[in-house]
Amino acid sequence: MRGFGATLGLYEPGRGFLYRTPLAVKAVASLACAVAVIAWRSPATTAVALLLAVGGLLVGARLSPARVLRMLLPAAPVLGILALYQGVAQDWLRAFVVVGGITACLLAARALTLTTRTQDLLDGVVRLVRPFRRLGADPERFALALSIMLRSIPYLAGLFVDVRQAARARGLERNPRVVVTPLVLGAVAYAHRTGEALAARGLGEGEPDEALPDEPTGP
Repeated sequence: MRGFGATLGLYEPGRGFLYRTPLAVKAVASLACAVAVIAWRSPATTAVALLLAVGGLLVGARLSPARVLRMLLPAAPVLGILALYQGVAQDWLRAFVVVGGITACLLAARALTLTTRTQDLLDGVVRLVRPFRRLGADPERFALALSIMLRSIPYLAGLFVDVRQAARARGLERNPRVVVTPLVLGAVAYAHRTGEALAARGLGEGEPDEALPDEPTGP
């Protein structure tokens, strides 16, 4: 599960300047990175976005280069296949622009979640959605859904690792049914427990953390 957490994970304590940077500034910077690599699809723009994203993690979050690279390991197979396809189908400069842009966006988003407490992130989402209340939006319910998603990702990733290791220990790792069946049953059971907890709290009334089952520690 650590591999998934490295790419999609949440807040980790630290002392870099990004931890003291307001959430709005970090969110705008992360969004600007995505807009830049999409709007200006050039090698120069991609290189600058990559340098800023990596530099933010190295300096702003005080991470080591090895730690930054480990964040990309879970996404490396997909990025590698995409780079190979772009390089063969078009050219390798195009592959750098596409894959480099995606990598910059992943690292920029990770810098945001790494240096922002989960509750602060959810509060920011509530403030962002609040103007849409007149259109029928429910900011608190939206934040609750986001909280459930953030908790579910590491749980399901950890469940997948557990199931795969159990199948490997039995010599059945090549049998998809042995892996998929326990994974689906575990996911359904977790959803059922979450639904019961939400129903007990009135479907989101009160604090999001109180409406969820105990967060699993994973492997």
